Amino acid sequence: MIHCKRAYELPTSEDGQRVLVDRLWPRNCRKEALALDDWLPQLAPSTALRREFKGGQLDFAGFRQRYRQELAAHPEHWWPLLERAARGTLTLVYAARDEQQNNARVLAEWLDGELERCAEPSSPACYAGKLLE
Repeated sequence: MIHCKRAYELPTSEDGQRVLVDRLWPRNCRKEALALDDWLPQLAPSTALRREFKGGQLDFAGFRQRYRQELAAHPEHWWPLLERAARGTLTLVYAARDEQQNNARVLAEWLDGELERCAEPSSPACYAGKLLE
C-alpha cells in the first residue's frame, strides 16, 4: 500500500517505510522530526520541470505527463520502491502545499500502476483468454 504525506505532518506508526521524494530538503524540518527511512532526491521531478510547474508555465496535467516521462526514462530510481511497497506500507513524503497536485501523488500513481503490471501473469499461455476478448 502506498500513501502520500506532507513532511510537516507528524509521522505515525501506520506510515510504514517513510521516503522523502523531493529534490530539496523541506524548509524548517529537522532530520529527526521527519523520521525517514530514506531520501531519494533522484526520484523528484527535474529542476526545470519543478520550476515550470511552480512558476505556472505548466498546468498539473502537463506536469504529470512530463514527470511520468522522466520516471519512465529512469526505472533504476523507482524500482527499489516497488519492493518496499510490495512488502508493506510505503509513505511518500513531500513538502508541497497542494496535497492533491504534487509529485508524490504522481509517483504513487506510477508505482501503483507498476505494481499491478508486475502482478499480472506474463507467460503466453496466460494471455490466451485475453486475446479472445
